[in-house]
Amino acid sequence: MTSFLITCCNATCAIPEAQRELFKGSEDLVTSPEGWEPGALNLAQGLAMKLSTPLVHGDVSRLLIDLEEIGDKQWSNISMKIPEPSRSRLGDRHNRKFRHAIDVKLAADFKRNHTIIHLDIHTLPIADGRIVFEYAGDPLAENFATTAAKLITGVEVVSTSTPLDNQSEFIKWMLKKDEGGKLGIVRISVSQSFFLKSIPLRWETIKKDIIKAVSNAAA
Repeated sequence: MTSFLITCCNATCAIPEAQRELFKGSEDLVTSPEGWEPGALNLAQGLAMKLSTPLVHGDVSRLLIDLEEIGDKQWSNISMKIPEPSRSRLGDRHNRKFRHAIDVKLAADFKRNHTIIHLDIHTLPIADGRIVFEYAGDPLAENFATTAAKLITGVEVVSTSTPLDNQSEFIKWMLKKDEGGKLGIVRISVSQSFFLKSIPLRWETIKKDIIKAVSNAAA
């Protein structure tokens, strides 16, 4: 049996009250795509509902702490100004909390299932109308990504699958969690043009198509 884990690192542009003074004057930057990935959480939530599986997502802007990185790379030029003891506490509160939730889900799934597909959800400033399914780990991930990509059709949309070669620290961390070759990773990257400009299709239209394709691939 195959189970699913869905994550969305850059889900929000929220800045906690305690750090808002530090970001004063940078509000436009925080709410821009530099501070989060617009639409990613919305898609991840839809997929979690369709696949009936928990969603683990970030709860602050990546300009405060980037959940895809570790060490000093977690911090932006703005958040690096926070004293080290306070940054350590922020890491405990957000990054370690995020990864602990993943650990708990994986521990339970490894006991009950033959394979786990991790869907890592992103929206990126890539070419208008582009959707990329990247895969790593268990060979089932390649089959899943290729199938899902082919199920998204239409002359206005370019949907492709490819090996996940440029791996973030988060993906590398996930792959180290594998037990006995059971974990496959599929990173789904959707052009932000859909969400921000309704180009070439409305967001709700392409979101529905992606969820349907992923659900059919899962079946």
